[in-house]
Amino acid sequence: MTTNSSPQLWLYDTTLRDGTQREGLSVSIEDKLRIARRLDQLGIPFIEGGWPGANPKDVQFFWQLQEDPLKQAEIVAFCSTRRPNSIAATEPMLQDILAAGTRWVTIFGKSWDLHVTTGLKTTLEENLAMIRDTIEYLRSQGRRIIYDAEHWFDGYKHNRDYALQTLEAAIASGAEWLVLCDTNGGTLPHEISQIVQDVVQVTGDWVSGTGDWELGTRKDSSQSPMPQIGIHTHNDSEMAVANAIAAVMAGAKMVQGTINGYGERCGNANLCSLIPNLQLKAGYSCITEDQLTQLTEASRFVSEVVNLAPDEHAPFVGRSAFAHKGGIHVSAVERNPLTYEHIQPEQVGNRRRIVISEQSGLSNVLAKARSFGIELDQQKAEAREILQRLKDLESEGFQFEAAEASFVLLMHEALGGRQKFFEVKGFQVHCDLIEGKETSNALATVKVAVDGKNILEAAEGNGPVAALDAALRKALVNFYPQIATFDFTDYKVRILNGHTGTAAKTRVLVESGNGRQRWTTVGVSTNILAASYQAVVEGLEYGLLLHSQAEAALKASS
Repeated sequence: MTTNSSPQLWLYDTTLRDGTQREGLSVSIEDKLRIARRLDQLGIPFIEGGWPGANPKDVQFFWQLQEDPLKQAEIVAFCSTRRPNSIAATEPMLQDILAAGTRWVTIFGKSWDLHVTTGLKTTLEENLAMIRDTIEYLRSQGRRIIYDAEHWFDGYKHNRDYALQTLEAAIASGAEWLVLCDTNGGTLPHEISQIVQDVVQVTGDWVSGTGDWELGTRKDSSQSPMPQIGIHTHNDSEMAVANAIAAVMAGAKMVQGTINGYGERCGNANLCSLIPNLQLKAGYSCITEDQLTQLTEASRFVSEVVNLAPDEHAPFVGRSAFAHKGGIHVSAVERNPLTYEHIQPEQVGNRRRIVISEQSGLSNVLAKARSFGIELDQQKAEAREILQRLKDLESEGFQFEAAEASFVLLMHEALGGRQKFFEVKGFQVHCDLIEGKETSNALATVKVAVDGKNILEAAEGNGPVAALDAALRKALVNFYPQIATFDFTDYKVRILNGHTGTAAKTRVLVESGNGRQRWTTVGVSTNILAASYQAVVEGLEYGLLLHSQAEAALKASS
C-alpha cells in the first residue's frame, strides 16, 4: 500500500511500439490514439508512440497528438543512434524525430561489442561516437533524452568494461535516463539484481566524481538532472516481471513494459502485473489508487482495440484471477477472502467470481445464487436439489463455468419460478448444398406457443443454426419487440468424446448480448443442431428475463 512518503517509480509504456511487434497484432492510427488516451487516463507518465519516419502511420500519429495533446502523459518518440560514419545533424531520421514535436526522445544504442562489430559492422570507438553525437545533437535541439542500452545484460556479461563505456558516453552527452535492456530475455533475476546494483554504484561514483571518468566533462550538466536507471525486460525465459521487480529492488527508478505483456516473440514485461505488485506489495508509488482501480478495464480495453482475446487467467486483471471453484475454497472465502485471495479484487478493478461446476459444493451454489439476487436457504431441499441437478448435467457434458445464464435458469426452474416466455413445440431444418458453390442455404421452420397461441414461422440463413435463430426471432418479435436488440456475439462448438466419431456428443456455447450486457448459455447433444437449439433458446429466454427484471426494477423505483 502506498503512502505520501512512498518512493516514486516512473512507468514507461511501449505498447504502441514494442507491443505492436507481437505476431498477429496490428493497429491503425485511430487504434493507437485510442490506446494512448486510455493510458493517459490510467496515469502512465511516459508513453512511447513509435518511430517517426519509419512508416507514415507513426508520422501521422505524432502530428495528431501535436494538434490534440494528451492530458498528463509525455508522448515519447523512439529512434536509434545515427548511422556509422555519418553526422547526427545531417541524419534524415533524426529530422523526423524533431518533426514529431515531442519533448522526450528515447534513443537506443548498442551495448554488446558483438552487435557493434557483426551487426553494425563498425568499430567499438565509432559506436561510442554514434551515442555521443546523437544525444548531443538532440540535446542541442532542446530534447530530453532517455537512453535505451540495447542488449545491455548480454553485453555486460561478455565485456563489462565496454558496456560501461557506452553508458559513460550517454551520460557525458546529457542523457537523463539510462535504461538497461534485457533484449533477448534470457537473464535471470539474481543476475539482473547484481548487474543493476553494479551499474547504480558505478554511475553514482562517476557523477559524484569519486570514480574513474574517462569521457570528460558531462554536457549540459547544469541544465539536466543527473541520470537515473531504468529497466526494460523481455519474457523469453518467463522472467520479465520478476526481472523488472529485481531491478527496481536494486535501484532502478523507471520500469518499461506493455499492457498485457504484448511484444515480439514471448512478449515484454506486463505492466498489468508490474503495477499492482510494485504498488500494493512493494510500496512504490506508480499511479493513484483511483487509477489503479481502472487497471482491469484498461487491460480489457486494449485487448479489444488490438482485437486479441483477453487472457482470462492473467494475474490481477483476468476474469479468473479471483475465481473460486472448489467447495472448500468457496466456503472459506465467504467467511474471509484473505484465505484464498492475495489482494482485494476491487483494488485493481476486478471482482470475485464463484464458479459453478461438478466440483462445486453447497457453498458455491449459495454464493453464486446470491450474486444473481437469489437467496437460497441451505437448510431447505431446493439448494441441494440444484447442486445435484448441476452435477448430473455436468456428468452428461454440460459446462456451467462458462454458461452462467443457463445456471440461473436452472436455479429458477428448481425453485419453481422459471418464467415461461414461450414454448417451442418443434422445429425442422432443411439444408441445400449445391455442388460447385462454397456456400449453402438453410431453411428452418419452427412452431412456438406464446400465451396459448401457436405460431408457425420459417426463415432462411447461411447455415442451419443461423436459419433456426432467424425463425425463432421472427416468431417471437411481435410478442417481445426487445428481441430485435439481442445479438449473437460468439458461438463455440466442442466435441466431448471424439473417439466415437460422428456419433460424438457435442457441447455448444452461445454468447448473446443486448448492447449493455452479455450472457452465455449451453446445450449438449449427440445432434449438433439439438445442442445449438438448446443454447439458442436459452439465450433468448435469458435475455427476456433480464428485460423483465429491468422493467420491474424501473417500476419499483418510480
